[in-house]
Amino acid sequence: MTMLPEAASPLYERVKTYVLSNIGSGKWGKHHKLPSEHDLVAALGVSRMTVHRALRELTSEGFLLRIQGVGTFVAPPKPQSALIEINNIASEIHRRGGYHLARVILLETIQPSTELLAAFGFRKRMPVAHSVVVHYENDVPVQLEERFVNPELVPDYEKQDFETTTTYDYLQQSTPLTEVEHVISAIRADAETARLLMLEAGDPCLLLHRRTWSGVAVATVNKLTYAGNRYSLGSRYAPASMS
Repeated sequence: MTMLPEAASPLYERVKTYVLSNIGSGKWGKHHKLPSEHDLVAALGVSRMTVHRALRELTSEGFLLRIQGVGTFVAPPKPQSALIEINNIASEIHRRGGYHLARVILLETIQPSTELLAAFGFRKRMPVAHSVVVHYENDVPVQLEERFVNPELVPDYEKQDFETTTTYDYLQQSTPLTEVEHVISAIRADAETARLLMLEAGDPCLLLHRRTWSGVAVATVNKLTYAGNRYSLGSRYAPASMS
């Protein structure tokens, strides 16, 4: 019988961690067919209801694909298009002739959720640094920045003064970035996002999910939310020649 990781979290969360760790380690690659619910129950020593809930939630979160009458598979990555580079929002604002101000809302160390563990690809539970910063252009909030940072790659992140130096600058100085992933979504502001960006709840926003790597390790997992009526995302680049 496989032993689930020891934790105070509910059993179904521990089953999710088990599945995600197999995906994150590469043991179960994309399109891999998972063991049946019956086999997982026998292997993990939990109830059918626990396994069913774990797989149902992982499916709704986009990690698994369930095909009726066929089985459950590791979901393939969603199609993505390269759009933007990593830029320092403070420098962008200064280039436009504006005045940049940052206000730190949170700066702490936390125990990551199951989903965050999977995003980092951690094989064991470990604390991560967490920051929430609002960026202002000429005293108007334009970006809500939330970062989760790998402390093994970026030490002392939670001890910095990010109102005098940007998170971007500190991360650039701390570790070389070798790979970046961007996913952009259109969302509506929840009550807390609306309060911080001085919007009405339900106003349109752009949400940029960003992960960065240093070598084979994920350095940061980020959520950057932009007020839709104050900001746009885009790029100009030369496409690869077509033959």
